[in-house]
Amino acid sequence: MNLHGVSAIYVFEMARFKRTIWQSVVTPVITTALYFIVFGGAIGSRIENIDGVSYGSFIVPGLIMLTLLTQSLSNASFGIYFPKFTGTIYELLSAPVSTLEMLLGYVGAAATKSMLIGLIILGTATFFVDLTIAHPLMMVTFLILTSVTFSLFGFIIGIWAKGFEQLSLVPALLITPLTFLGGAFYSIDMLPEPWRTVSLFNPVVYLVSGFRWSFFGQGDVAVGVSLGVTFAFLMLCAGLIAWMFKTGYRLKA
Repeated sequence: MNLHGVSAIYVFEMARFKRTIWQSVVTPVITTALYFIVFGGAIGSRIENIDGVSYGSFIVPGLIMLTLLTQSLSNASFGIYFPKFTGTIYELLSAPVSTLEMLLGYVGAAATKSMLIGLIILGTATFFVDLTIAHPLMMVTFLILTSVTFSLFGFIIGIWAKGFEQLSLVPALLITPLTFLGGAFYSIDMLPEPWRTVSLFNPVVYLVSGFRWSFFGQGDVAVGVSLGVTFAFLMLCAGLIAWMFKTGYRLKA
């Protein structure tokens, strides 16, 4: 294992995070505060609770998950796309760094950044609502697993994208809508049939449900199913990245 190479990539990516600290940290905090003002205040005042949980507390896991998905995707996709854009990807491919070591550097940095922002949002939420985490170990597990999984997915998008337009296409047209339709701000049990059944085909439902279970001990689907679906998606992304590097898909052209 070339730990020096992994460390060099990781430190470089984290340095970019420090240079954009305002955009990376302050903006999500302000956005979270606005969500609590609009959803927690305006809508929450009309909804007493959901499954015994106050609406303001109920939306916290969904807000964190929304941020984790978008931040993991954007950080990882930009991290690998920029070397392609500048042409330095060829130096990286010719360096004595394996695919695994490259992933550890880029994906590790992207996941670290999204987890830090997720924890900051969790801290911000405590100023607005009373929050108790029923299963802190599972909360951390879902936090890490989701960040790594969608950082891998973002890495795929960064390799696939041919321009900055395509780089922002998937998060804007796919991830954000799926998150809003995945029970981030409501329970899918509130939906009538057949829409509840249709929602079960949305992979984000399992992420949000499992993460919410770690907070309140209840979710829309069993926590074991949530873990299984997330891990399966992680393995699928890892396999696709391995194929991309093996074939040189949009890397050596």
